[in-house]
Parts: sequence; structure tokens; C-alpha cells
Amino acid sequence: MRDQIIGRLRAVQRSFMAFTGGQKTIAVIGGVAVLLGAFMVFRWASTPSYAPLFTNMDAADASAVVDKLAAAGTPYQLTDGGTTVLVPQNDVYSARIKLSGEGLPGESSSGYSLLDKQSLSTSKQQQDVNYKRAMEGELDTTIEALDPVDTAVVHIAQPEDELFSEDKKPVTASVLVSTKPGATLTSTQVQAVVHLVASSISGLDPKNVTVTDSTGNVLSAAGDGVTGVADNRSQQVSDFEKRMSSNITAMLDRVVGPGNSAVQVTADLDFDSTKTETTRYFANPKVAPLSIASSEETYAGDAAGNAASSGGTVGPDGQLNANGNGTGTGSGNSYGKKASSQDNAVDKTIENREAAPGGVKALNVGIVVDTRSLGATTPQQLQQLVAAGVGINTKRGDQLAVNPMPFNRNAEKAAAAELAAAKKADASAATAGMIKQGGIAGAVLLAALVAWMKGRKRRKMRDEATSYVVEQLRQRSEPTPLPPNPPVAELSGPDPAQLRLAARDEIVAMVERQPEEVAQLLRGWLVEADR
Repeated sequence: MRDQIIGRLRAVQRSFMAFTGGQKTIAVIGGVAVLLGAFMVFRWASTPSYAPLFTNMDAADASAVVDKLAAAGTPYQLTDGGTTVLVPQNDVYSARIKLSGEGLPGESSSGYSLLDKQSLSTSKQQQDVNYKRAMEGELDTTIEALDPVDTAVVHIAQPEDELFSEDKKPVTASVLVSTKPGATLTSTQVQAVVHLVASSISGLDPKNVTVTDSTGNVLSAAGDGVTGVADNRSQQVSDFEKRMSSNITAMLDRVVGPGNSAVQVTADLDFDSTKTETTRYFANPKVAPLSIASSEETYAGDAAGNAASSGGTVGPDGQLNANGNGTGTGSGNSYGKKASSQDNAVDKTIENREAAPGGVKALNVGIVVDTRSLGATTPQQLQQLVAAGVGINTKRGDQLAVNPMPFNRNAEKAAAAELAAAKKADASAATAGMIKQGGIAGAVLLAALVAWMKGRKRRKMRDEATSYVVEQLRQRSEPTPLPPNPPVAELSGPDPAQLRLAARDEIVAMVERQPEEVAQLLRGWLVEADR
């Protein structure tokens, strides 16, 4: 076994010694590269995969956990600013159980867990302080549940109770939020934080909550309770105007072409919430009356004109005239009276209407169209098209104006020229790069071809020299056979000494022409002779 290993090593050594100088360099560099690659692969394969052991720990707990892991000889890594500890994946559960048995990480030092540590000897002031700290910790955790928020700190300023209510100071709160990288809080989310804090603390008005980000920008100052609503309304108006402008522009682009129109929309939205109650009374003729009442009265006098029955007037001498004129004569007097009434059932309808905020009170649209893009289209046609598309209502006070004007295209032409120049420069650079790369590739291929041809020529010359030297040595080492019964005339020939001298001269000349090849050949023979 040992002889075989030594023999293989010597064979490798002979092969290496047979290389040229360039081949030896390449072989050494390639061997080093292979060893380095194998070392990196082995190191990568042997490196353990790390997994989180504990996350979101405070500094004290992280320090205690790291000390325990270092004492146990368990490798670890810290991430997320030291709040997360990573250990090899195979050691996660065992290390977690061991540290949990030792009380690590410790219990939370914020939130309602603070109230669990109170005893009977705790004073009223300490109870109030612990309660305030518990509320602050719970609000911190709640606000951090928002997607853009990384960390949050809440401070509550709750003044002491005063004897007189007019002397009592209001409760205030401040919130400091730190957002995640690349995330920001919108106005709606800021108002959500404000109302969340205000709703969690008794007696806290949303106007007394201040929200600040980690860069020092005030997102919501105390007393800006209406600002958030105004910002929200402004955002709604802006979104509505952008949507209307986009719809009008898309419609005009199909008619006059892209970039040939400019649209400006100004909307007046109604954010008032109104309620209307209407009551109507009416009778249904198909329904029978609830009650009906009627009366009739008649009176008739006698034919003789009796004063008693006629009801005449008394004369100056005490006589009663039937006709009332004192004449004592007259015709009979009679009359009749009828009256009726009925009570009908009255139906009542009550209608309640509630108008939701966000309605359009007025809409003003201004459109400018490039004169050169109109063609056969008239501004009146465009105005009718837009009015029907967006619902212009003149009774409501909407206004629509479409004016053709020549557009200034200087900026577009300059931008197009710069873009063309940039494309031309990029094309030239790409062409130059391709030419350069092609030249380098051609030079490399040419150098490789020349090296290959030289190597092939050297191998051919070495093979010819080797064959010649071997043949000459073989011929000189073997005795020249004599032909049977040689004739006397043929005994005279070239002198062997001269032949040896000529062969030596040729070998010397070959050594002068190809010293490296001859030296490698001789070294190979010497190695074979040692074996």
C-alpha cells in the first residue's frame, strides 16, 4: 500500500515536472482555487442555521440571556438592535426551556402587570402612580399594534383633584411614535391614535392629546381636534377633483389625442348631515265616515194672518198686524233649515330623510384644448360631451368652460431633444462597449490561438526530437546485423565513427534549438531509470 502511494506521488511529480512554466503556474493557481472553494463549501455546510430564541426583549433581559448563553457555551447572535437573540436552530427549544426555568426573560415591567406587585402596605399615591404607569404601558402596546408603528411611548399628565371644579386642570397626554423604515402615519391614523388615547383615559379630551414622531415633527398638536377633520375633508375634496379630472382627461384623449388638453376641476362638497321630517294628512274617500249628524228646522204661519201665528208687529193702537207693517193683512210666513255634519278618518304619513355628507354642492370645470388638435371637432361639441359625462347641473350652479388655445410645446420639444440625445449617447456607448468587448474577446481568442499553435508546434517538435533521439540511441545501442554471406564488395561502407559523430552533431544542434524539451526528456528518462 505504501509503495502504491509513493508510486502515485512520483507519477504526479513526474507529470508536474513535465509541464512548462506557464502550465505549472496555472496548475498551482487552479489547485489553490480548488482548495479554497472546498474550504468555503465546508465552512458554509458546517455553519449552523440560527433561529430566534427571544424577540422584543428589553436591555436587562437581553443582557441576562446573553450571559447565560455564554456561560453554557451556546453560540448566539444579536439582531434588531439587541432586542432579538438568535441561537442555532437545534438548540432553540432546549435553551428556551432552560432559560425559562431560570426565570428569563423576566416579567414585563409595564402594563397591568405592575398592579400585580402591589401589597397591602402600598400607599394611595403609589397606587395612583402604578395605575398611570400601567395605562401608559398598555397604550404603548396597543399603539405599536398599528402596522406603520415600530415603537410608541405614551405619557399621561393627570392633575390632582381640586376642591372646586373651576380650578381643576384638564388631563393631557403626549404620544411619541417611531415608524418602521419606509412607513409613515397618515392623517387618519394620527387621528386614530388621538382618539384611542382619549377614549382610554377618563376625562381626556381629544384636543388635549399631542402626537409627535421620532424626528420631532408634530403630527397632532393640542387644540387641533378639528384640524384632523378638516384635513380629512380636504383630502376627500382633493381625491374627488383628481378622479373627475382623470375621467375627463381620459375622455378627451380619445377625441383630441393625449397631451392636447388640460383639465382643472374645482368641487364644492357638502359635508353637512341634515335630517328632514315631513308629515302629511289626507282623507281616504273609500273609507266610511266615523260619525254622521244631521238636523232640520221648519216654521209655517196660518192663512188668516193671525197675529199670534203670524208673528206680526204691534201697531200704535195696540193692534197686531200680520204682515208686520201694521196693516193687519198679509200672507202667511214660513221657513225651513237643514244642517248635517260627519267625522271622517284622517290618514297621516311621516317621512324622515337623512342626507349623508359628501354631496356635490357645485362643480366648476375648466378645459383648455390645443387648437391644432381639434380638427373637425368644435368646442361646443366637446362642451356638450363633458357636460353629459360629468353631470353638469346649471340649476345647482355648476359651470363648464371649454376654450381652444395654442399650446406651448417648447418644453416638450426640449425634453424630446434631450431624450433623443440621451438615447443616441446610450446607443453610442453601447456600440463602443460592444466594440471594446469584441476587441478584447478577439484579442483573447487570438492570444489563445497563438498560444495553442505555439504549444502544438512545440509538442510536435518535442515529439519529433524525442522520436529521433530514441531512435538514434536505439540504433547506437544495438549491434548492426551482418547480412548472410555478404559479398566482398559490400564490406566497404560508411565509417561507424563518422556516423556517431554525425549523430552527435545533430543531437547537439537539437539541444541548442530546443533545450527545454531535451531537458524534460532526459529528466523523464532519469526518473524511469530510478524506478
